[in-house]
Amino acid sequence: MKVSSRGEYALRSLLLLGQHQGQILPISEIAEKTMVTVKYLEQIMHQLKKLGYVDSKRGMQGGYTLRFPPEEINVGEVIRKLEGPLSPMGCASVTSYERCSLEAGCLLKPLWVLVRDKIAEVLDQTTLEDLLQRKIKPDAGGSLLVKN
Repeated sequence: MKVSSRGEYALRSLLLLGQHQGQILPISEIAEKTMVTVKYLEQIMHQLKKLGYVDSKRGMQGGYTLRFPPEEINVGEVIRKLEGPLSPMGCASVTSYERCSLEAGCLLKPLWVLVRDKIAEVLDQTTLEDLLQRKIKPDAGGSLLVKN
């Protein structure tokens, strides 16, 4: 699984809106603070609106706002909706399975399934609020700690 620039910029934008919850932020301000061009960000924000994560208001005082509180927005769900399956290989995908020619004797499939499961576990246990509150910290061994 690789998160594209679109996915990263979408998460940056959602986090910024989460920091300004209840406020309408103009696209120019979101673009400036997320370091994304207005043109590209307009496409991303349109997609986030279509997916139901943001609301928009037109006009001089227009812009975007989160549709839900940050604690209700799950990062795993956002990534799947924007990027597709979390699996690094099609043969390990739950939602977009692709048969492998070595299926029966493949020694790599268990690894890809484990990678998929670990990625899903971390992303599915993380909300925008967790990120905003800086509750996500890798420990010294590289494992993830979610502080409560």
